[in-house]
This record gives sequence, C-alpha cells and structure tokens, in this order.
Amino acid sequence: MHDIRLIRENPEAFDAGLAKRFLAPQSDEILRLDRKRREAVGRQQEAETERNALSKQIGQAKAKGDEGEFNRLRGEVDRLKSVLDESGADAAKFEEALNQHLAGLPNIPMDDVPVGEDETDNEEVRGWGEPKAFGFAPRDHVDLGEGLGQLDFERAAAMSGARFAVLQGGLARLERALAQFMLDLHTSEHGFTEVSPPYMVRDEAMFGTGQLPKFADDLFRTEDGRWLIPTAEVPLTNLFRDAIHNEADFPARLTAYTPCFRAEAGSAGRDTRGLIRMHQFHKVEMVCVTRPENSEDELERMTNCAEEILRRLELPYRVMLLSSGDMGFGARKTYDLEVWLPSQNTYREISSCSNCGDFQARRMNARFRREGEKKPEFLHTLNGSGVAVGRAMLAVMENHQNEDGSITIPDVLRPYMGGLEVLGA
Repeated sequence: MHDIRLIRENPEAFDAGLAKRFLAPQSDEILRLDRKRREAVGRQQEAETERNALSKQIGQAKAKGDEGEFNRLRGEVDRLKSVLDESGADAAKFEEALNQHLAGLPNIPMDDVPVGEDETDNEEVRGWGEPKAFGFAPRDHVDLGEGLGQLDFERAAAMSGARFAVLQGGLARLERALAQFMLDLHTSEHGFTEVSPPYMVRDEAMFGTGQLPKFADDLFRTEDGRWLIPTAEVPLTNLFRDAIHNEADFPARLTAYTPCFRAEAGSAGRDTRGLIRMHQFHKVEMVCVTRPENSEDELERMTNCAEEILRRLELPYRVMLLSSGDMGFGARKTYDLEVWLPSQNTYREISSCSNCGDFQARRMNARFRREGEKKPEFLHTLNGSGVAVGRAMLAVMENHQNEDGSITIPDVLRPYMGGLEVLGA
C-alpha cells in the first residue's frame, strides 16, 4: 500500500515511479478520491461540533422551560443527524474507493532498478562457477529421474492432473536432504529462526503480502474461504501484522520449509515438461523484517545467504538485478538467482530475493516504535527463496549426473543421505 501523504506532497514523483512500471499516471484520480474523502470527513466533523453545541443549548432551554426553543433545537439536531449520516456514508464510500485504487497499484521501484519491460532488460550483477563440460550429451532431469525409476508424472497425473509429480526412493530422500541442509545452514550459520507456519490463511493475510486482490486467479482456495499458501512468505510476514513492536526486536529473520501451491493460471504452455513449474512444490523461504534504514543491507545479506546454498551444492549460478517491468507486484528491488541447467544450456531462476520497503507493512499495519519516541513507524519487509527445493533438486541431478544416468551426491548432502555418494537405479 502507498503512503497517501507522500502522494499529496509529490504526485509527480509518484507518477514517475509508476511510469517505470509502464503504468499510466494515477495521482489525479487518487487525489480526487482523497479530496472527496476529506471533504466528507470535514462535513462530518463540522456537523458533530454543531450538534454538540446544540445539545448544551437544548439542556439550557429545558431548564428554563422554554418549550418552543427546545423543540426548535431538537429539530436542528434531527437535521444534523441526517448530515452526519450522509457525510459519514460519503466518507466511507470514498475511503473504500481510495483504498481499492491504492491496493491495485504495485510498489515503486528503487532508483537503482533498471527500467525495462521484461527479463530482457535485467542486469547481471555477478556469477559463480563454470558450467561443467560433459564428455557425453547431458540428459534433462525428467529422463534422469525416470531412468532411475524414481520420478513418475503419469501416476501423479492420474490422481491429480497435470503439473504434479511423484518422487520415490532416492529422489524422495534427496528432496528431503536438500530441505534439511538448507534449514540447517540458515539457522546455524545465517542467523534465521525456523518457523513451522500454517499452510492455509485468510483473505487479510493474502492481502497483507500483496497476493490479493490482484492475483486471486493464481491461488487455490478452499471451500470454507481459506487460501493455500503460494509461499511461506505469506504466513511468516503476517506474524508481524496489526501490532506495534519494540525497536530492539529487529532485524527479525525467519525461515520455513513448506509446501507451496500455485494455480499457474497465466503459464499455459510454459515449462510443461518436468519439475520447473508445478501446482505443488516445496520451498525453504527466508523473511526479514527490519527498520527502514537497514533494509537495503538486509537485501544484500539475504541474497548472499541464498547464494551460499548454491555454492555449497557446487551449482553454477548468476545473480540478476531485475528490471522494473520484471519485478513482482510488492517489490521495490529484486535479485534473481539463476542456476545453470545443462539440458537447457541456460540459466533458470531458482531464487528471488526482494526488498518490499514499507509496502507490505502498510497493508498489514505492522509498525515499531523507536526507543524514546512516541510515534510508531512502519517496518520494512523482505523475502527470498532460500531456495526452491524442487528446482535445487533438478539442478543437482543435471549438474552432477554421470554418463550411466546415476547422480553423484554433493558432499554437503551426503550426511543427510546416510553417507550415500552416488544415487543409482
């Protein structure tokens, strides 16, 4: 959500920020709704003040026994009641319209975000590792998994439909090993606190992190009106909603391993083969909530935490600074980590780390109070994949495959695999 006071003070800057998202100017309509709301509130307050004054006069007329004056004043109070009802209804109507308008607008990009319409305008920040030169034609993860007899799309489709998979045997254990490794690294070395959150949330939680109302079609909803989480970002960030916290509590760094559910409504025809784009997948998520002055440093820190996962798994990757048109709805700045996939001869996203500024905190009313200060401030929130477990697994399979179709287990995962060095059929 956007700060209406900042829009009033500098509407041109707000529209310029939206222009980086390739959106038309919005400040005129926002300020019109805001003006109508404030005018209605003003009429309401004036009528309330007048009614309070008349109430005293009514008491005086009654004490004097002046029935004519008493009745006249009562008539004025009745008229003011109608004014109060009408102005109150107008204030509520314009406030709702204003909030709905603001809720549908994305966050404003930071100044150092490159302006561009899509991923072609993203900028590479750095890279790590060199793609392996295989002495044979590398297979993709689907051929590898099916060759091992441990990845089954047909039986998953028979029970659930497209974009589901069944893992079994060594691959199921590899998925679990990856999640345990990530959680252990984030909690023991990176300073995150592990959380086991709900997998279903209410409307207000989805609104708080920006999934609603704009992205309802991308989500799964239960019959009783709850939503299956598309990422643990939703419950983790909402732990701070509707409260004023102590300054000393921040930065708060949380991590969780959860299933994630996405309808993928806008991805027809994209990544239909394999595990890249699924309706259900697992992810280790990182969330940081911090004071405003620290959020840029926290974004760099969080990104490095995700990078460390890939370095220890010996997976070549690159870090991309997303352009304004490729960023998510709630982000002010985003780094994507893209891992090398030999079968596609390209890099594919495995993590996004974003600084949302106070955008989500305003939607959730998540605030803190500085030591010695009376007025609370909105917190800044950040989130990042640390990392997507399914994509990490397929990256391990493809980058550490052998000519016979077996998979060499990275050293850091062997303790979680019972010492197994090679995963074979």
